[in-house]
Amino acid sequence: MHKIRFGIVGTGNIAHRFANAVNNTKNAELAAVASRTAAGAEVFGSEFSVPHRFSSYEAMAQSGVIDAAYIAVPHSGHISAAMLMMEHGKHVLCEKPMAVNLREAEAMFACAARNGVLLMEAMWARLTPGTLKLLSLVNEGVLGEIRGVEGKFCYTMDADEMDHHVLKPEYGGGALLDVGCYGLHFASWYLGEAPVSFSAAADIYNGTDSHICVLLKYQNGAIADLSAATLLRKPNEGYVYGTKGFAYLKRFYAPQEIVLELQGKPKEIISTPYKGNGFEEQIEHFSECVQNGLTESPLVPPMQTLRIIGLSDAIRKTAGVVYPQDRA
Repeated sequence: MHKIRFGIVGTGNIAHRFANAVNNTKNAELAAVASRTAAGAEVFGSEFSVPHRFSSYEAMAQSGVIDAAYIAVPHSGHISAAMLMMEHGKHVLCEKPMAVNLREAEAMFACAARNGVLLMEAMWARLTPGTLKLLSLVNEGVLGEIRGVEGKFCYTMDADEMDHHVLKPEYGGGALLDVGCYGLHFASWYLGEAPVSFSAAADIYNGTDSHICVLLKYQNGAIADLSAATLLRKPNEGYVYGTKGFAYLKRFYAPQEIVLELQGKPKEIISTPYKGNGFEEQIEHFSECVQNGLTESPLVPPMQTLRIIGLSDAIRKTAGVVYPQDRA
């Protein structure tokens, strides 16, 4: 099978991380980049030796030089860029969160179905060795019945970054969508499908949640305690608690080390390094799905993405965060 030829939409930090990773995979290659300007495409293309460089997203979508597009623009631009690519028969790996709200996500998956292409949210953390290993341990019953999880993903913008799109509601800014989505996915991996209830409180800055704390309650009584922030630092650590002990994760959503503390046993440290920067595993999984003719990923399926985005909508409503896209 030929390698899946990717085109990147956007040239920001996340696009750089993807470009570094794709060149370290077995079944994908970077064939093109599209920017809103010719200069942007040229600079990025030169840095990564990208053969095809486009000064508009439309030009890349209409070309025949890519099989799939990686959407690396801010959240608010995901729907238009992804649907443009899919309407031209391109498979799409879309940076998380895939959409600003559930209405957008549903429209995007409908577009994928209409065009017979694969659309997958780039929840790379689900595909890293650490997550796969911990899920295996949980499924084997090593931790017993899972009764709770904790996860914090919090950072603070520097003083000269206060004009960043993550602090603007029109871009779908705020901590929940930017990094809190990791916590919501994390809880779902270990506690099952949808919570039966939740509570949330947020510190609001410029109409966005700059610090948000969420408690999720599940049908069996288990609880998830999650927080995210864009203007407050906390250790980005987490725990998975079971009736036989717990796992500590320094980077909860994509651990490269799992610390197991089980009742009656000595502490055990399990090393689970990435292949590269953490993106390689998702690129290889997505490419394998395309090569096998799949229009849904078995590990990051549409239902998972829709469930989490729908939950995010409900949490934002409770916390008082409303985007212009919600009124459309």
